[in-house]
Amino acid sequence: MPVDAAHALLCWYVVDKRALPWRAQGGERPDPYRIWLSEVMLQQTGVAAVKPYFEKFTRAWPTLEALAAAEDSEVMAAWAGLGYYARARNLIACARAVAADHGGRFPGDEAALLKLPGIGAYTAAAIAAIAFGHRAVVIDGNVERVIARLHAVSGRREIRARADAMTPDDNAGDFAQAMMDLGATICTPRRPACPRCPLASHCAAYKAGDPERYPVKARKAARPRRQGVAYWLEHDGHVLLVRRPPRGLLGGMLALPTEMAPAAAAWRDAGAVEHVFTHFALEMRLLKAETAERPEGMWWPIDRIEEAGLPTLFAKLAARGEGA
Repeated sequence: MPVDAAHALLCWYVVDKRALPWRAQGGERPDPYRIWLSEVMLQQTGVAAVKPYFEKFTRAWPTLEALAAAEDSEVMAAWAGLGYYARARNLIACARAVAADHGGRFPGDEAALLKLPGIGAYTAAAIAAIAFGHRAVVIDGNVERVIARLHAVSGRREIRARADAMTPDDNAGDFAQAMMDLGATICTPRRPACPRCPLASHCAAYKAGDPERYPVKARKAARPRRQGVAYWLEHDGHVLLVRRPPRGLLGGMLALPTEMAPAAAAWRDAGAVEHVFTHFALEMRLLKAETAERPEGMWWPIDRIEEAGLPTLFAKLAARGEGA
């Protein structure tokens, strides 16, 4: 079955593959830089959200060398709103490592890729297969779901073994992308379009009549809730911003002050916003004040606050600060 299923999938992919801005078109060779950039952006983020960011980054920094030479603050600001900001910090570190240690060219084998900042097992396999055509077993959430349903199995070890057995020696990059496309467009988490699936005749879960049963997921623990306070301090049409520490939550990003009130002032409650992070939900209350004297710091024009590249949480707070 594995060979027949892989062949059926690749035939489907030739006709129905998605047109994505990071994919090679018309016989072009895949660009490792664009593949790497897209894979980092796609970690825990959907294609629709990533497309405009990918296009913005490749306009600003069309090559790895350009990105490696960019200012940290510029890259972090361009990333604002995409979330999971450790990815942006790793992006900068990886670009500089490739420029410094590999002559600006990504290594093609998984072992070398795994030594680069921010590249884990999945990303290394994806780059090796898609950018360099090496045989590598690429398993993201979409691939995991397809394999689990195809074989009616659960458990990462079993899923990986089945994916390894199915991955062809040739066309591993197309195979990996075909699996991703199948999971994203047909073998979806809910209401999969099984009658249109090129693997329907091979699929154990479809034959059993219950494809949504797989993959079996452990019940998620309740997300804890936290509270915090941010400060909107105005002076002469400007608001005080700070650069957050390089490590930790929203590290390296511009933000409103949060640790303590930045000045003695008549602070008033401007309401609160809710924001959900990966591991917790946060209610952040905004206190607002005006000051006649201008303390030292980074003062940003309020009428250009959208240009500051604030992460989503602080963009929400800024909108409240402007309107309160």
